[in-house]
Amino acid sequence: MVKVYSITTCPWCDKVKKYLKSKGVEYEERNIETNDEFLAECKELSGDEMVPVITADGKNFVLGFDKAKLDEMLGLSA
Repeated sequence: MVKVYSITTCPWCDKVKKYLKSKGVEYEERNIETNDEFLAECKELSGDEMVPVITADGKNFVLGFDKAKLDEMLGLSA
């Protein structure tokens, strides 16, 4: 399951979510502002509180809206 760590007012988070939807990728949004557990997961994964952070396996992640890295990590074609 793809997880998107985000905050409420983040235009880049919105872009990532729209991009994933356009590619037919199901994901779980994890808002780090409203859930301390999600914040801890995000910090453990990326070492920071910057968002968006996207992961599919809980180990590898993409920070920010980087289509090429997202496509590579998720096995999507451009």
